Amino acid sequence: MSMRMADRLSTARHQQFVGRAGERELFKSAVTADELPFQVLYIYGPGGVGKTTLLREFAWLCDETHAPAIYLDARNVDPAPEAFTNALRFALHLTPQDSLLQFLAAQPTRSIILIDTYETLAPLDNWLRESFLPQLPDNTLVVLAGRRLPSTDWRADPAWQTLIRPLPLRNLNPDESRAFLTRRSVPAVQHRAVLDFTHGHPLALSLVADVFAQRRDTQFQPEAAPDIVKTLLEQFVQKVPGPAHRAALEACAMVRLTTEALLAEMLGTSDAHELFEWLRGLSFIESDRQGLFPHDLAREALAADVRWRNPDWYAELHRRARNYFTARVQHTRGLEQQRVLFDLVFLHRDNPAVRPYIEWKESGSIFSDALQPGDEAAVIAIVAQHEGEASAQLAAYWLQRQPGGAIVFRDAEGRVAGFMSMVALQLVTPDDRRADPAVQAAVRYLERYAPLRPGESATLFRFWMARDDYQAVSPIQSLVFINAVRHYLTTPGLAFTFFPCADADFWATLFAYVDLPRLSEADFEVGGRRYGMYGHDWRTVPQVAWLALLAEREVASRAEYTPPPSAEPLIVLSESDFAAAVHNALRDFTRPDALRDNPIVRSRLIAERVGANADAAKRSAALQSLLKHTAESLQASPRDAKLYRALYHTYLQPASTQEQAAELLDLPFSTFRRHLKAGITRTTELLWQQEVGGPEK
Repeated sequence: MSMRMADRLSTARHQQFVGRAGERELFKSAVTADELPFQVLYIYGPGGVGKTTLLREFAWLCDETHAPAIYLDARNVDPAPEAFTNALRFALHLTPQDSLLQFLAAQPTRSIILIDTYETLAPLDNWLRESFLPQLPDNTLVVLAGRRLPSTDWRADPAWQTLIRPLPLRNLNPDESRAFLTRRSVPAVQHRAVLDFTHGHPLALSLVADVFAQRRDTQFQPEAAPDIVKTLLEQFVQKVPGPAHRAALEACAMVRLTTEALLAEMLGTSDAHELFEWLRGLSFIESDRQGLFPHDLAREALAADVRWRNPDWYAELHRRARNYFTARVQHTRGLEQQRVLFDLVFLHRDNPAVRPYIEWKESGSIFSDALQPGDEAAVIAIVAQHEGEASAQLAAYWLQRQPGGAIVFRDAEGRVAGFMSMVALQLVTPDDRRADPAVQAAVRYLERYAPLRPGESATLFRFWMARDDYQAVSPIQSLVFINAVRHYLTTPGLAFTFFPCADADFWATLFAYVDLPRLSEADFEVGGRRYGMYGHDWRTVPQVAWLALLAEREVASRAEYTPPPSAEPLIVLSESDFAAAVHNALRDFTRPDALRDNPIVRSRLIAERVGANADAAKRSAALQSLLKHTAESLQASPRDAKLYRALYHTYLQPASTQEQAAELLDLPFSTFRRHLKAGITRTTELLWQQEVGGPEK
């Protein structure tokens, strides 16, 4: 009978495995003992030390001793009890209706559960220790492998002290390291230099072996650098088979997870299968159900290398990844859309303006949910705790008035760990304005500087906070920002968003980076506390342009981010004011100096053509060109061509008087006036469609 590919992979991994004799013996003796000496084996150690490799060897030992084992990578599991138990059922080929505990209890032999990257299940740690694990039958051994020590709750519980066996994992010793290098065909004459340089760090040893696998004639020359992995990766990148492989490696380092489709998009090829498989075979590239990803240390070194060595290529990779994720946002929903948005934000992880404000590794540990019956009391209590009773009463008000604007963040036990509440400002009533100073301030700002037009909406992110950390940097705060980006990119007709903060100065650098200007005029007070307002007009910088702006800032410089000088704010006109401005601009068409004072020169229409910081002469010339082009477009329609002729002889190449223009067109004056009025109206319609983002007709 032929072997499965999984069996061949397991065999190959076992054949390459070296060392860890003590760890293997401890595990094997436990599995084969009449009574388990411990119920939980807790392996911990730094990244790259070989935890995953050891778990795979444990799985091999289970096959050898006929003890059924399942392997679960916690990166693929949402940290919620139901998601965790469902993942175990899936691994055991059970249906959702099957009882996991009954199945394990009915097994005639010992069952082994191997859980990798346990640190990503941190929110489930209490539930696993206090609820799930105690229910397992005593013929089940659970192996947890993560980067952190067991929490103090494990170590402080006298009962668990007898049932858990902590096992720190260290570097390989010299004999084990030499055996590894020999098995990977690294010449013996190179071993001493390699060991002196790597000190037995398993990932570093693997990288050395990869370098030799690419070039057999390599002479390993240790560099006096403290960052072993970075130095080795620099050597490895120089030895890859070809430019396409180098590009694939660089693309993989830039994004959170690499799929074959994403790799093809980033490399500009229709078939990336061979390169994807090459990446999968590298020792420092790991994989899960969602794609490939480099070890953290490898990612940092690779990304830094390409950013320094070829900044133009780095910028191009960033652009291609951004376009891919932006397109996917529009075609995904729910948790999958949240993951895509996190992929999009992840592109900015190394920027000094972003890195301190996002919990990159832990944001997935809390899950988002809609407001459910019974949540209101918990939400109001969180607001009262951090902002006082006056704010809590307002939170209750908006939960009742606009419950659909609330998003709840739950911990592993399903409890409310934080929330955000969005107020649709286009729906508020005069009573709403009087009830809430924040809404009053936001609406006043809109009325004065950015009035909403028909079909447009505006959102105030009225409340956002974590139960334990309020508005400090935390996994919940990171999810707040992810959900805000989702709202920006998926809300039809979104014209303006407001983001209030209790500590406005703390967020100044990040919000400047993401183009949320400080709107001090919209600050407000509740319960004696002042809140600072930030905001963004999506009509002046639309979503696509916003993403491009952020990308430009990400790839421009690695220096400490300094907000750019503020451009003169763009003007957002109502439809009636816009129509009047177009009429005036046509009247002043031949007078560029007069056009400089027309409000359209400060609109998005002109800023998109010459830039927001263009001087007055360029802006007026751009308006003149826009008017001419739009009017000339009327000639494409036989019905509108007569309207263009009236505009041409009145404004573009004006006759001395309108009566003379009518004579030139051989039209009765009343007919000429009717054509001119219709031409102005049609030109205004075409320009308005461009102003509000619609296609020209």
